[in-house]
Amino acid sequence: MLLTLTTTHRPATALSHLLHKHPERAQSFTTSSGTAHVFYPRADDEECTVALLLEVDPVALVRGPGSTLTQYVNDRPYVAGSLLTVALGSVFRTAMSGRSKSHQDVAATPIPLTVRVPVLPHRLVERLFTPLGWTTRIVPVPLGDGEDSRYADVTLTGTLTLSDALKHLYVLLPVLDGNKHYWVSQDEVDKLLRAGEGWLGTHPDRELITTRYLMRSRPLVQSALSRLADVEELEPEELDNALTEPKVSLAVQRREAVLDQLKQAGARTVLDLGCGGGALLRALLEHPEFTHIHGVDVSSRALATAERKLHVDRMSDRQRARLTLRQSSLTYADPALKGYDAAVLMEVVEHLDPDRLPALEHSVFVVARPRTVLVTTPNVEYNALFETLPENQHRHSDHRFEWTRAEFEDWTNGVAQRRGYTVRHLPIGPVDDERGAPTQLAVFVVGDEN
Repeated sequence: MLLTLTTTHRPATALSHLLHKHPERAQSFTTSSGTAHVFYPRADDEECTVALLLEVDPVALVRGPGSTLTQYVNDRPYVAGSLLTVALGSVFRTAMSGRSKSHQDVAATPIPLTVRVPVLPHRLVERLFTPLGWTTRIVPVPLGDGEDSRYADVTLTGTLTLSDALKHLYVLLPVLDGNKHYWVSQDEVDKLLRAGEGWLGTHPDRELITTRYLMRSRPLVQSALSRLADVEELEPEELDNALTEPKVSLAVQRREAVLDQLKQAGARTVLDLGCGGGALLRALLEHPEFTHIHGVDVSSRALATAERKLHVDRMSDRQRARLTLRQSSLTYADPALKGYDAAVLMEVVEHLDPDRLPALEHSVFVVARPRTVLVTTPNVEYNALFETLPENQHRHSDHRFEWTRAEFEDWTNGVAQRRGYTVRHLPIGPVDDERGAPTQLAVFVVGDEN
């Protein structure tokens, strides 16, 4: 993996003094994962460029945790992340501290800098670097068939002190990668606060940076944000929101929205179509107003999992009488599904090939024909807001498609018109002004009952 840093500050060779690395000599340094090489492709008064090349030792790389497959087949030798920042912090430690015996005036002065990282996860680059005064140029690395990968050739330009630039890179490269090759412990909080001094506390995405840098360890994140608040004098409510606001998962919000709509519809008997491991079934069983609950899935393994997780073998006779589990395909007409008040297809339709949707429509809205049908599915427009989701990738590997809001409304409106239902649409989860909510819900009601 490679990183280059260039300045045109006159005389540009002052950069070599700040870095304490002679421009006429290539140097090598041993790191925990391989060898870091430092050399200067150009060094004169007009322009000076230093290159840090980390040559990863594949044997050293596999000494860490991981399966046999992930140890040998991964992108770690190429993608800038924690391996590179460890080398960066080791090789340029004095420059990062802002000290220079011979050129302290230059070390303390913002100078024009250009940083290039040829392979870097790019989704958050602009969002994280722009508030710090960097201008970004992002050229996605192409894949086959004209597609772009989640990686890009990234160039950052700005006028900053060298110390600040190195600290930004030290913190944000592993944040962009979303991973670290070593165990994260309390001393990582100290590293973050030292490198983030003077800029992290005022960054608009400080919570995101802190969370990803500390690998989502809640105790460490709480510790870092608390200490950051003391140093940066953040408003108390800002810290309270970051630390104490409960994070309700989207899955929980989805189930609660479905339960609410079922109660509003006055449903007593409910079909859970595509019930999977039984998460919604469990929630339905907790509400006595649902007198009979029928879980259906094409997978016998999923039904066995649901039966185990629901502890069916330990249910009382009365509770057991409320539940039916049945193996059946949603694309085939099943008369046993007739006569229910409501049916739920929660995150189901996107698992079907599009050419099977007419069959599902017939089996649910014609053959079973419950009074109320609830359908939830991901809103693909919102995917760009999930920082860990690679660009153009579905939320689940088994999803055959993911709809925009317009595409979902087009399909649901068509079903309602063809099958004699009315339909309305509701968002589930936090609503973004431009991209909507992460989950979209359609509520179908038989037309003659409205």
